Amino acid sequence: MKDTNCIFCKIAAGEIPSKTIYEDGTFRVILDISPATRGHALIIPKAHYANIYELPEDMAAAAMVLAKKLALHMSEILKCDGFNIIQNNGETAGQTVFHFHMHLIPRYGDDGNQDKICWNHLELSEEELEGICQKLRQ
Repeated sequence: MKDTNCIFCKIAAGEIPSKTIYEDGTFRVILDISPATRGHALIIPKAHYANIYELPEDMAAAAMVLAKKLALHMSEILKCDGFNIIQNNGETAGQTVFHFHMHLIPRYGDDGNQDKICWNHLELSEEELEGICQKLRQ
């Protein structure tokens, strides 16, 4: 399955040049052209799925296994101090290309981004937490 208007479909198919660091029959992993840090890479399925909601469970599992493998490899090679694995779904969550992908972001003590991947923390009452918990258990 491919979306002819999707830039990630074209990159995954090799129709648009990329700095590929890994490829198999299911995924292509490329360096991000607008990286947050040195080595920032994207895991892109070769088949088109807009987001995690469309992604089959077996492919979601395979993407996470690949993310772990690459995080270990990249950490060893790049000598980073930490690692972020990020996956956004929907515009509100920061998704800008609507083809499922995972960001692999090596983190360095001097990368200047220590406070960039964060959110404001809410203060919820015990009752609010319990109400949310009850809704999600249904």
